[in-house]
Amino acid sequence: LGLGAGVVLGGLLISLTGLYRALFVIDGLTFLVFFAIIYGAIAETRPPNNPQTPFWQGWGQAFRDRNLMIFALVNVLLTGYLAQVQSTLPVYLNRFATTEAGHGMAEGALSLLFTGHIILATLCQLPMARWLGRFRQAQGLMVSAWLWGIGFGLTWLAGTGMAPYLGAGLALAVMALAMVAYTPIGSALVAAIAPDALRGVYLSVNSMCWAMGYLIGPPLGGWALDQGDRLAHGFWLLLALSILPALGILAWLDNRLPNP
Repeated sequence: LGLGAGVVLGGLLISLTGLYRALFVIDGLTFLVFFAIIYGAIAETRPPNNPQTPFWQGWGQAFRDRNLMIFALVNVLLTGYLAQVQSTLPVYLNRFATTEAGHGMAEGALSLLFTGHIILATLCQLPMARWLGRFRQAQGLMVSAWLWGIGFGLTWLAGTGMAPYLGAGLALAVMALAMVAYTPIGSALVAAIAPDALRGVYLSVNSMCWAMGYLIGPPLGGWALDQGDRLAHGFWLLLALSILPALGILAWLDNRLPNP
């Protein structure tokens, strides 16, 4: 919800004021508010009898955990998908999607589409979590990967002029489902494979995967858009095909993890 709302609210601020610096100032202030909430309202959960682990020893054990490293590979890829939705997709639909008017989608239409994307993700978060509860965690992530692939394929159809608004709406709807299928399961899987004494380190590795996905995803998408129409359109087909190695990695991980 926060990731999607940031896209819409940030775009609204820029369209109304044109103050790009204000966007970053407000973003920084929200982190201060977040710090105050964490510091004042959330109790420490570390068990009192949990032994202290030397810093480098804990990280070394995490990086030697093959299951964690296998998941990290696909986690970076899935996080990169999220980054494409928030950074590359709005620019692509605005600049390259061919509408009946002969140009890209207007900013107002994009705001409506992404608002619908956020609302759908919010409404489907709990139902999706309940439905995926019947699957093992790696299998749930495979469902997310398939949804990402379908969403990227619909994005390509929308961008090449085949019912652009309908295609973009369907793509964002499917990717909303992909997002809510991925985000809770990813963190839960890491927590499940982590030893109790190293859960914080393992979750830090999970956060590093997010950082890497956002480091790689937006520049890669921006580069593709800068190469012209052919690669800008084909980029979404390449993303759709990229779910195949993700599915293979997740199937491998599923076979390695103990069945609950």
